[in-house]
Amino acid sequence: MEKPWLDHYEGGVPPSLSYPPIPLFGLLERSANAHGQRPAITLALRAGDVVHGAALTYGELQEQVTRFTGALAALGVEPGDRVALVLPNLPQFVIAFYGALRAGAIVVSVNPSYTARELEWQLADCGAETVVLLSAHLPLLESIRVRTAVRRIIVTDVTDYLPEPERREAETILRAEGAITSSTGDAPEVHRFLALLEAQAGPPPARQVNPGDIALLQYTSGTTGAPQAAMLTHRNLVANTMQFRSWTPELTEAGERVMGVLPFFHIYGLTVAMNLAVYLAAELIVLPRPRPIEHVLEVLERERATVFPGVPTTYISIINHPSVERYDLRSIKACISGAAPLPVEVQARFEQLTGGRLVEGYGLTEASPVTHCNPLRGRRKAGSIGLPLPDVEARIVDPTTMADAPVGEEGELWVRGPNVMPGYRDRSEAEPITADGWLRTGDLARMDAEGYFTIVDRLKDIIIVSGLNVAPREVEDVLYEHPAVLEAAVAGTPDPYRGETVRAFVVLRPGQYITEEALVAFCAERLASYKIPRSVVFMAELPRTAAGKPLRRALVKGE
Repeated sequence: MEKPWLDHYEGGVPPSLSYPPIPLFGLLERSANAHGQRPAITLALRAGDVVHGAALTYGELQEQVTRFTGALAALGVEPGDRVALVLPNLPQFVIAFYGALRAGAIVVSVNPSYTARELEWQLADCGAETVVLLSAHLPLLESIRVRTAVRRIIVTDVTDYLPEPERREAETILRAEGAITSSTGDAPEVHRFLALLEAQAGPPPARQVNPGDIALLQYTSGTTGAPQAAMLTHRNLVANTMQFRSWTPELTEAGERVMGVLPFFHIYGLTVAMNLAVYLAAELIVLPRPRPIEHVLEVLERERATVFPGVPTTYISIINHPSVERYDLRSIKACISGAAPLPVEVQARFEQLTGGRLVEGYGLTEASPVTHCNPLRGRRKAGSIGLPLPDVEARIVDPTTMADAPVGEEGELWVRGPNVMPGYRDRSEAEPITADGWLRTGDLARMDAEGYFTIVDRLKDIIIVSGLNVAPREVEDVLYEHPAVLEAAVAGTPDPYRGETVRAFVVLRPGQYITEEALVAFCAERLASYKIPRSVVFMAELPRTAAGKPLRRALVKGE
């Protein structure tokens, strides 16, 4: 197929790459062997008004990963078992992620802000038998564990890697906030993270892990709107890490500092922050509690970060902070914005403040996730997601005729490449992968004559709130649980800060009454904060298609 985008790659970006046949944790082994004394992880933990720090070198990180691999084997974890990580950004996440992969297990990333309902559904769906989580979240897990397959629990605290006396000082503050639990009980299935690592003396048993093995079950609202687990292989994740690294030729090995603000439990943060940093042997600056935005600004200035991947809401918060010009942010070289459209004025103001380059990219979980990006130093186009990365093929397909759309015409964006998943787990009826390997993204787009792509709309009903996907059906199911609700539909409405917010449209049962505030509070007990409707519109009836489906777009437009 023709690839006009190759003519517009900036200097140093190759059209194609050679991918080593290694598992994902081989990237860490490579960096540890070559740069063992270089800083790997710097923890910036805010407790009260103080930012506490801790650090691991690449040699120390590799040792901790090896110990965690041995700990899992000692607990009985076998290749192919699911290990769920219910953690914020911490050294423990990095250690457990690579350690579980080295043990031959499949990692399941779980949002630690999930409610009991959401946590139960995901753990039961994936069949995880081992869970790693904060001690403060243990009561939540215990409340739903009987309805899951979980039988091994590893608990840790955000302060575990702080040196004394900082650890005691931070624990005092965080225990008062409820972020640390004093006791985890005496249950034999509950283990302390650090104690497990300390107990490992010898090397772990050798496990054969192949590039084609599943490394990660990453839950997404997908291209259809229903939550499902994308199966991402070691090969997929290695490829996308290398593809994205090739897009940034100005970054140097063992010379960068990457801000870890994006959550690692999200595929974007996992690849573009964590895996990229490890592949570059860069220093990964980890923020488990990135709010308020002053904390991010302080750490950016103090640690002299050079790479800062994020979402538009983060950059919007920074440029609108009343004291932003008091911070020295000139160390920043490269910022990639993803998960939602980047306003042009935000891009311009951020570059003015930092002197670095902020460009918009595009991806989706099913592609590990990055498929497109604007050149960092080459030509970029306002409103465009840029060019396909090396070895990513892209086309625009007319969703009616299934033929390639002419240049400049709108159609569904299809992508293909070594980073595209083999499929969803147990969701074959919803597969968006064609027989010849094309991933149907569910996004309406167009390509110009130079190979730059622009997203026009979504064919799917996904709502994207601050870069996180919300399936309308999931919120609607909660609304239907309320006895006063007869019918409900949920849609995304434009928001200048979050990109979109969740709005509910509700028809009440005859004779029933409930306030907007009460219905929102009902949802807050059952959904993570970003999924909660920010407003509720009460209606006499919902507009529907001839097939009876709610017309969500008509609801948003007020038609």
